[in-house]
Amino acid sequence: MGYGLLADLVVAVHVAYVSFVVLGQLAILIGILARWEWIRNRWFRIAHLVAILIVAVEAVLDVTCPLTDWEDRLRRLAGQTGNQGDFLGHWLHELIFYDFPPWVFTTAYLGFAALVLATFVIAPPNWRGRSPAAPR
Repeated sequence: MGYGLLADLVVAVHVAYVSFVVLGQLAILIGILARWEWIRNRWFRIAHLVAILIVAVEAVLDVTCPLTDWEDRLRRLAGQTGNQGDFLGHWLHELIFYDFPPWVFTTAYLGFAALVLATFVIAPPNWRGRSPAAPR
């Protein structure tokens, strides 16, 4: 397997990670309104919270995302510059990378993390494995 293909695979994993965070939060918000019980699944909610907290902490500490770093290294090993890759790799990269000042991303990540934390208060996870409406 070539380095370029591995770089494309890393960017696909990166897109999946971002999708989990963004679409997961959208599902939680819709689930609150629709009263979906599955959005209170503790493992889903913990994984979701940890995923955005990792991103927020990296931004505050000015740490490059390991997936971004890994992709860049693989692209260099493949003799590629920037986000060169096959068609799919290029467009997956375009989905999640934008040219904004770092403070914009840090602000967005911290705001999103605050939203995720707020949903823990509004619709807390089910910690006991029972429905919140079930008798104790």
